[in-house]
Amino acid sequence: MRSMVVISLFDKTGNMVLPWVEEGYDALIIDIQHEPGITMDEEEEDSTRGGVIRLGADLKGGWRIPPGIKDEVAFVAAFPPCDHLAVSGARWFKGKGLRALEEAIALFATAAEVCEASGAPYMIENPVSTISTYWRKPDYSFSPHEFTGYEPFDNFTKKTCLWVGGGFVMPKPYMDPLLGDPDDRIHKAGPGPERKNFRSATPMGFARAVYESNSKPIPD
Repeated sequence: MRSMVVISLFDKTGNMVLPWVEEGYDALIIDIQHEPGITMDEEEEDSTRGGVIRLGADLKGGWRIPPGIKDEVAFVAAFPPCDHLAVSGARWFKGKGLRALEEAIALFATAAEVCEASGAPYMIENPVSTISTYWRKPDYSFSPHEFTGYEPFDNFTKKTCLWVGGGFVMPKPYMDPLLGDPDDRIHKAGPGPERKNFRSATPMGFARAVYESNSKPIPD
C-alpha cells in the first residue's frame, strides 16, 4: 500500500474508486462477487497511478479495517445490498420474511460500523429505503443526470440516498447543458443475471464529482 487508501464496500465494479486510483491513491474494494481471497489488478505502466486490491468476502458477519492501513484511509464508500430494504419493493416485504430483513440490516450495519470507525469522510449509498426508519434519515439524495458535466453517458434518472459523515462534502450538481431530458433506463432494465449489477453500478459522473469534493493532495 502507498501513503493514502480509499475503501469501497459491497463494490463489484470499482467505479467509485477509479478517480482516486487515477490520481495515485491505492484502493481496497470488497464484494462477495470478487474471487475469494485477495487479488490485485495488474500494474499499470503509469507510475503515478494507484493500485487496486480486490477482496472477495461476505461481509455479513462484519469487517474491520486492517490495522496496517487504518491511519492511511482517506475515504470510505459503501453500497450495501438494497434487495430487502428498498421502498420500491415494499409490496414484497412480507413474503421475504424476517430473516431476509435481518440480513439486509446486518449488511448495512457493517457498512455504518466500518465507515464510522475509519475517521475519514464517508458515504453509504442506498435507494429510498426503510433504513430511514430503522436508523436515520439520509443526509442527501441525488440522481445520476445531475453530474453529466463529468460523464454525459449518465443522463438517466435514479433517485439515490446518501448517509454521510466524517466531513464528507456533497458535490454540487454539474450538468451538461447540451443534453436532452434524462431517460429512465434503470427502471426499464430487462430481467437477467446482470440486472442487479447494472442497476447498482456507481455512475462515473457522480464518482468523479465525489472525488473532486473530498480528495486531498497525497503527502510526499
